[in-house]
Amino acid sequence: MPFLGQDWRSPGWRWVKTEDGWKRCEPFSPALEDGNNQLNDISHTVIITGDDENEEVYSTEDCEFAAKKRKKDHSRNNTDSQCFYREKWIYVHKESTRERHGYCTLGEAFNRLDFSSAIQDIRRFNYVVKLLQLIAKSQLTSLSGAAQKNYFNILDKIVQKVMEDQYNPRLIKDLLQDLSSTLCILIRGVGKSVLVGNINIWICRLETILLWQQQLKNLQMNKQVNNGLTLSDLPLHMLNNILYRFSDGWDIITLGQVTPTLYMLSEDRQLWKKLCQYHFAEKQFCRHLIPSEKGHIDWKLMYFALQKYYPIKEQYGDTLHFCRHCSILFWKDTGHPCTASDPNTCLMPVSPQHFIDLFKF
Repeated sequence: MPFLGQDWRSPGWRWVKTEDGWKRCEPFSPALEDGNNQLNDISHTVIITGDDENEEVYSTEDCEFAAKKRKKDHSRNNTDSQCFYREKWIYVHKESTRERHGYCTLGEAFNRLDFSSAIQDIRRFNYVVKLLQLIAKSQLTSLSGAAQKNYFNILDKIVQKVMEDQYNPRLIKDLLQDLSSTLCILIRGVGKSVLVGNINIWICRLETILLWQQQLKNLQMNKQVNNGLTLSDLPLHMLNNILYRFSDGWDIITLGQVTPTLYMLSEDRQLWKKLCQYHFAEKQFCRHLIPSEKGHIDWKLMYFALQKYYPIKEQYGDTLHFCRHCSILFWKDTGHPCTASDPNTCLMPVSPQHFIDLFKF
């Protein structure tokens, strides 16, 4: 069988980092010429130590190595720099093969799936926040340096979005509370080296989290002035239908605090019964029956009691999907280069917990 690969004695391809990721330089390309010119400028300089007798001239290889090291150090020190990829998908592989070396990491997934842009989409916002919350509870000790940087960059953008748009601050408060609690416990175990990185960096991050919590605590909702119809002007049956569309009990309680009419509708026993039946199985809430003073079942109290023992169903406008045929993780509306005859039969929605399980090694 003929050997089709590159000669193993050659120095290898030359790659240039661009805004769209790493690109291979073709021979005599403009990018390669620019890189050669920069290296030539560095390689032809003569570094002299001072005295003529003890002058030291560095070779071309030493100058090139120093230039590459300075460039690499500059990239590492730039905390805001991120690689952005046109393809919003990532190949998930847990072991080295002949075709692929190494394995994908959580930090790489943050970049390739572009979570920084995903939080701007209202359909994906809750999904990304839930994912960060699960990582805060169980995966902080396994995050690499790059994954830590990406994690807190995304978290910073989430907080800024909530401060500007006032969108779902309760969800972010829960995330920051879980993150600060976990960090306080892990920082105390610094002698066991439970966190990757310098302990002073983690202390600074904890101070930043406390600052974010204070900002969200002082957040003031902007009052919108509308001259048209408002929510209170809708008929009762329409308001009731809106409440029945909610899947979170806290959202129902919050909406019930707007007007006395909404409060009356939010206390409906049938509404909370439907909510319990949606999230929990009959065997589950039969074990935790809570009767009211009148002898009826208090479905509202039952919902919050069951929430402590059993997980509720998660609802998201858009989720990541995994292709079993290609082993590729991607956002459904962006697609991926699938080679299956019927791609739709290979797709599987990925919950936030399943996403974390994919990157456990």
